[in-house]
Parts: sequence; structure tokens; C-alpha cells
Amino acid sequence: MPKVELRHNESQEQLLRRFRKEVMKSKVLADVRRKRWFVSKSEVKRIKAKKAARRQRRVSRQVPNS
Repeated sequence: MPKVELRHNESQEQLLRRFRKEVMKSKVLADVRRKRWFVSKSEVKRIKAKKAARRQRRVSRQVPNS
């Protein structure tokens, strides 16, 4: 968990801004969102395959036929 201490002459807004940056850097929120629901291994594989297929279609559209 990110931890931030108040610096000398630092306002609460600055402290909060630094804390938010630390949270984003540590990817705590992304991890919580990802673990919010259980996803089976087969579902993870299916999602991964879908993303790969989508990525391949996008790459094939960008590469001109020679």
C-alpha cells in the first residue's frame, strides 16, 4: 500500500496529489478492479485469444500489401 508523509510547508492538496500518483504508480486500483470478480482460467485464455486476434487484424490492416 502506498504511503506518503506530510512534508514541511506542504498543503493537504499537494499531499493528496502525491498520494494519488503513488497509488497510480503502484497499480493498486488496477489490481483491485481486476480481482473484483472471479475469472476462470478458460475465460482468461478466451479473452487473451480475442485480444490477440483483434491485434492481428489491426496489424494486418496497417501493413500495405506488397
